[in-house]
Amino acid sequence: GGAGAEPPSLAPTSLPPGSLYHFRQNATPHLWTPSRLALFRQAVRTQDFALFKQYTASVDSSRITLRSLLSFPPGGAGDPPAVEGAGAEPPSLASPPQPPTPSTTQPPNLSTLQPFTSPLPIESVEPVESILPRFLGGAMSMGSLSPEAHETIALALNGLGCMSNSGEGGEDPARYGTAKNSAVKQVASARFGVTAAYLRSARDLQIKLAQGAKPGEGGHLPGHKVDALVGRLRHARPGTSLISPPPHHDIYSIEDLAQLVHDLKCVNPAARVSVKLVSEAGVGTIAAGVAKAHADAVIISGFDGGTGAAPLSSQKHAGAPWEPGLAEAHQTLLLNDLRSRVRLQVDGQLRTGRDIVIAAILGADEFAFGTSMLVSLGCVQCRHCNLNACPVGIATQDPALRAKFAGKPEHLQTYFRFLAQEVREILASLGLPSLAAARGRTDLLLPPENSPFDFTALLSGGAGGSPAKGGAGAPPPSLTPVWSPTLDPLALLPAIFPSGGAGGSPANGGSGAKPLPLRLARPITNSHRSIGASLAGEIASRFGPDGLPDGTLAIDFTGTAGQSFAAFLPRGVTFNLHGAANDYLAKSLSGGIVAVAPPPGATFAPEDNTIAGNVVAYGATTGSVFISGRAGERFGVRNSGATLVAEGVGDHALEYMTGGEALILGPTGINFGAGMTGGEAFVLDLDGDFDLRCNLDSVDLHSILPGTPEEATLLRLLRAHHAATSSPLARRLLSDWPSTLPRFLQVLPASAS
Repeated sequence: GGAGAEPPSLAPTSLPPGSLYHFRQNATPHLWTPSRLALFRQAVRTQDFALFKQYTASVDSSRITLRSLLSFPPGGAGDPPAVEGAGAEPPSLASPPQPPTPSTTQPPNLSTLQPFTSPLPIESVEPVESILPRFLGGAMSMGSLSPEAHETIALALNGLGCMSNSGEGGEDPARYGTAKNSAVKQVASARFGVTAAYLRSARDLQIKLAQGAKPGEGGHLPGHKVDALVGRLRHARPGTSLISPPPHHDIYSIEDLAQLVHDLKCVNPAARVSVKLVSEAGVGTIAAGVAKAHADAVIISGFDGGTGAAPLSSQKHAGAPWEPGLAEAHQTLLLNDLRSRVRLQVDGQLRTGRDIVIAAILGADEFAFGTSMLVSLGCVQCRHCNLNACPVGIATQDPALRAKFAGKPEHLQTYFRFLAQEVREILASLGLPSLAAARGRTDLLLPPENSPFDFTALLSGGAGGSPAKGGAGAPPPSLTPVWSPTLDPLALLPAIFPSGGAGGSPANGGSGAKPLPLRLARPITNSHRSIGASLAGEIASRFGPDGLPDGTLAIDFTGTAGQSFAAFLPRGVTFNLHGAANDYLAKSLSGGIVAVAPPPGATFAPEDNTIAGNVVAYGATTGSVFISGRAGERFGVRNSGATLVAEGVGDHALEYMTGGEALILGPTGINFGAGMTGGEAFVLDLDGDFDLRCNLDSVDLHSILPGTPEEATLLRLLRAHHAATSSPLARRLLSDWPSTLPRFLQVLPASAS
């Protein structure tokens, strides 16, 4: 029976769409659901605090996050008790923000703590204006977000006395010094668009050691989001994918991190320096190292943050929740008597006042927001961020879609004020007068019964300890420059402008006086670190991104320069070094000229000796570096517009180069040009085997013919090198040019060939 029946159909059946990234009914639970999105947006747009409380109650009862599994003691439940004033209306949303009033409440003494403290009247809790400065914007770059969304966030947070974050992609200089300026500027040793003026425009310089949404994977802005504006800000060709590989700023030791912290404090002494870490096992040890490196703040980022640039696959299964990482960092810092040195910031899908209070109990002093800010401005969670197809104009560079952006600064300000008011209510219910008093009070958190998770370590305590560094709103400590007083920029600049004080453009409050050329000679030793960084910061502050007129200041150094010589050096300044340089020479070069050559009378052949260290011209944007001798590894990494010449380099030269020119007059190490997407290079291939040492997945090699534009460029670079350094090698090559030219190769990105 049935022998002649038709075989079953082999037509493929479609797979279910899945719900890991997109909300589906009766599927994977999400914190953002259509009903919560609607409640939240209506609450902040109509200034309805009752609707906001409905939204936060729904989120807090979700039991999706670790913090949602914890509970407060009886009588101190998440909903505020009906104590006098607890149900009062939030403060007027139309009133201008008041100056922050730092709380003077000291963290409680564990020996005197009771299991629960009686509730307080809400009038006894610190005001909204004192809580708001603890709220910050998370790092979301101009590029991942549209200009309209990015600027709206800055306007909203600046209006509240909070700090917005530029993200890693640079910022339009037209925003510096205005209400649209991002107070937090993200930086690695040098990321896309990092210049002296960019750094000087900040109140907080955030070193991105890792990324919350995708730790270990690196940043990635797809090419279709790199339009003309983004390309200009990041010094890259429009349409080019911009990748920031891990580790995010190529720091491999705590010493390198400490040097970067020092560089940043030199270029902008008024800013604090923070370091962004990702929650993971052992993050407390890293946080302790960051504190010892003299950072002012440590950020613990959770694994569930969003991203407006990278593929969806980057957002899951990476890192850990912020709760255990924050607790470990706080407890480790306490155990090592380092807690008073730094402030702890937490970042990762913070939504409600309950989230804030629990984070404070686990050790946080500050709280950063990302996705919830975007939702307050209109984000509908369609997850098209990386596709450049955001239908509400937030995470896109498409002009037609950007025109649909309807967010207003007032929407975000309403959210933050509602959030601060809810924090006050919960603190009142717990008998705590301030967020500072909540720190370390893990006796106020109860783990769930019969939980598969062990909350012992998370809730093992660690009272507040000594107060965190620089209470809310306090300025960072002053920096003692590690360089000769005779190079103090405050003394040099008046010498350049004898008729007009320190000069400066009228737009920056200066006199507009014309500079007089000045040339100095100074000795230098390797204990002199970051020479030029303070000068760069002062010039950027007074003259803006364009620096000084060409040829204004020249300093001839003799000796061995320490780390970060000529870091951030701006246009108009020339540093000539007769001797040798250590690592990070010309880091983030911002238009200056740097020349390194052996001292007069040296008996060795420069081209056979290394006279500059590793990571030369890292992240340089403009300017020139000429080295009569060899440089170390990672030469010209992330160069985006500078001219670089050396007579030999180590491994990984020109990695992730996006623009500019390079000339290598000698041997190279392996992996030359990996990830190179812009600019061009010329290499003297004496042994005929350069193709074995370059990264042919990223670059193509070309011969150079006489009479071509390529030959003209090569000759220009070689002559400039000889003029700057009196290089014997350059002189010999120019003197026998017909036989020299065939030995050069041009290196171009494969995408441009």
